[in-house]
Amino acid sequence: MLNYVLRRLLIAIPVLFGVTFLNFVLINLAPGDPVDMYVNPDVSEEDKQLRREALGLNDPFMIRYWKWLVNLVQGDLGHSFSSFQPVTSLIAERIGPTLLLVGASILFGYLIAIPIGIYCAVKSGSKFDYLMSTSSLLGVSIPNFFLGLGLIYIFGVLLGVLPTGGMSTMGGDAGIVDTLIHLILPTITLGTSISGGMIRYVRASVIEVLGQEYLRTARAKGVREFIVIHKHALKNALIPLITIAGLDIPVLIGGAVITESIFQWNGMGQLTIQAIFSRDFPLLMGVNMLAALSVLAANLWSDLMYAVVDPRIKYS
Repeated sequence: MLNYVLRRLLIAIPVLFGVTFLNFVLINLAPGDPVDMYVNPDVSEEDKQLRREALGLNDPFMIRYWKWLVNLVQGDLGHSFSSFQPVTSLIAERIGPTLLLVGASILFGYLIAIPIGIYCAVKSGSKFDYLMSTSSLLGVSIPNFFLGLGLIYIFGVLLGVLPTGGMSTMGGDAGIVDTLIHLILPTITLGTSISGGMIRYVRASVIEVLGQEYLRTARAKGVREFIVIHKHALKNALIPLITIAGLDIPVLIGGAVITESIFQWNGMGQLTIQAIFSRDFPLLMGVNMLAALSVLAANLWSDLMYAVVDPRIKYS
């Protein structure tokens, strides 16, 4: 197992460098000059050239990428164009709220999706099955920004029972309970799309497993239906679901950008939007680097979980 993990990590290194190069190309191809965002419009062209020189923007493209790469190997992601703070410090300040939101969304989505998906599979063709299948389709189809604004209007404006944004109440103690209350609406927004898709996958996977011969044999031996479903069927149905769970990570990262902006959640999403609008190249590269690492880590986690769920899978 250890050798397999080491090989996967070695394979991930060139993939990660390839991703950083593509990101660097796309960011630098974006229209607009970053210097125009940080200087007075009346500044002379000579002063702008001095600012470009100070930021390293006058160097050739490959020289700039090579310098960034050398600094990356040394653990330095550079300094933000807008705040002049280290990119690592800015990311460290924002990663906690995003991890809290993403973790809560995963927990919310899966706690809803797995039981409902199993019940839909067991009661396939029932009215409940049709109702949940339709609801899950709506959950996947509704954009995050539309659902988030709808929840704000209903629970924040009309009913006034939940806060409409932020991570804590202004003037409050910013305690755990206050944070959890502010977490409810963004969690529902981000978790709905996850649960909607997962319900359909769980249902399809469990239905496929329920038709296997070994489950019929277990029933013939008098094993209770609850044990048949939750001990035998569910464990085998989890194998394809692990792949889907790994693919949910990029979806969550992308969805968090929109969701955090809607609810003023002070995490990586808002930091990304700010970096895009201000053409903050070093900060954008740092955010994209973190996103790429998250995807690679999710893929490695999926592969390792296969061996945990299915003892027939061995990594040597």
